Amino acid sequence: MASYVFKALDVSGVPAKGEVEAKSKQDVADQLKARGLIVVDIAHKYRSKELNIDLFSRVKAKDLAVASRQLATMVTSGLSILRALHVLETQTQSKLLRETIAEVRGDVEAGLLLSDALERHPKVFGPLYVAMVRAGETGGVLEDCLMRTADQLEKDAALRRQVRSAMVYPAVVITFALLVLLALVAFLIPVFEGVFKQFPGKLPALSQFMVNASHLLTKRWYVLIVVVVALVSGFIYLRRSKWGREHWDSFKLRIPMKIGEVVQKVAIARWSRTFAALSSAGVPVLQAIEITGKTAGNAVVEKSMGEVITSVKSGGTISEPLRRCKAFPSMVSHMIGVGEETGALDTMLTKVADFYDSEVEAAVKALTSILEPVMIIFVGGIVGVIVVSMYLPLFSVYNSIR
Repeated sequence: MASYVFKALDVSGVPAKGEVEAKSKQDVADQLKARGLIVVDIAHKYRSKELNIDLFSRVKAKDLAVASRQLATMVTSGLSILRALHVLETQTQSKLLRETIAEVRGDVEAGLLLSDALERHPKVFGPLYVAMVRAGETGGVLEDCLMRTADQLEKDAALRRQVRSAMVYPAVVITFALLVLLALVAFLIPVFEGVFKQFPGKLPALSQFMVNASHLLTKRWYVLIVVVVALVSGFIYLRRSKWGREHWDSFKLRIPMKIGEVVQKVAIARWSRTFAALSSAGVPVLQAIEITGKTAGNAVVEKSMGEVITSVKSGGTISEPLRRCKAFPSMVSHMIGVGEETGALDTMLTKVADFYDSEVEAAVKALTSILEPVMIIFVGGIVGVIVVSMYLPLFSVYNSIR
């Protein structure tokens, strides 16, 4: 037996809440119905105090997309939501997703709508997923909305993989360069330092700087660790704050060497495809705009959605505020304007998404070709500076002898 807390309504609409002992949420729901109450919510009493071992685990977009397609297929075949969730629970590979589906099934058994049950797990089912399911339940086209959601998840995951694959090479090169730098500073410079002590006079500024860096790394390494941890923690804190996130996302759009261009095109591709999926599913426009802004992955785009919502509420268009946002090229606002005028906004948004998907692919290839020589120069520059700093004292001694 477990303890459950519940919220319910009596026949006159008066709220009621309390605590009961039962084997499952379904037993609680049966008890409340027997008492003539309408179930609003049922939850484990001590759920918030339980230790979450899988704190950092997450559900992959691929697993969620496959589960969505399977659920849509079973619903189309005539299975009830409860039975479909039970089947889905038994065949899902992801442990976290399987446990989440079990909790969702328990909430549906207790009388909650599927969308309301999914909304209680925001780390697995985001606002886009919940909105699509809710629109499907309202319009009686749940299977279609689930299929569209699966398509959206798969395309979004493919976009992420494409960008990450392009970042593998620079990440490997930078990591290698840092390791080489640390090795040279920790092991090579002390050897030269012993030689330098035999030279009269002061060391050149660059050589002295490298010697001081070697002392810091070998003798006061704990200071470096504290500084690195403080810088990383400060950056993470600022990035998560509203002010820091806005400035960081705005800075990413202006990074040279086509990096900012890739960031912009990824954000627009994700924004337009999400908006198209929500709009075609029948989600209300204002809600679709709000969700689209949150899932775009860029604070500049999200902020511009606030202006779009204000425009729509006052009877204006979606395209006009987009023309004033630097994150959106003029082509996007013009195509959306045409879509609004012709009543084919969904089609235009899909075309914009397809166009920018291909643009991201081309931009990523161009970025990779640019970064390769830059990384080579970067590594060569690091090694060159260290070598030159070590030979400068030798040059000074040679000049004094002459």
